[in-house]
Amino acid sequence: MPKVTVEIPQHIFDDVQAHVGDGKKFVSFSDAVRTALRKMLDQLDEIDRRHGRANEARLDD
Repeated sequence: MPKVTVEIPQHIFDDVQAHVGDGKKFVSFSDAVRTALRKMLDQLDEIDRRHGRANEARLDD
């Protein structure tokens, strides 16, 4: 799996961290980021479908 380094504003990092850990939605910060990216890509796919671009090639996972 590729590793990516990004700069994230502290307030966004802190907001995500509030949802990470035992008994919370995500097991790790990386899990939260992967989930958010997947959801964003799914939303973009839906927008493409609505605009008749559903048959364009895309890379999956």
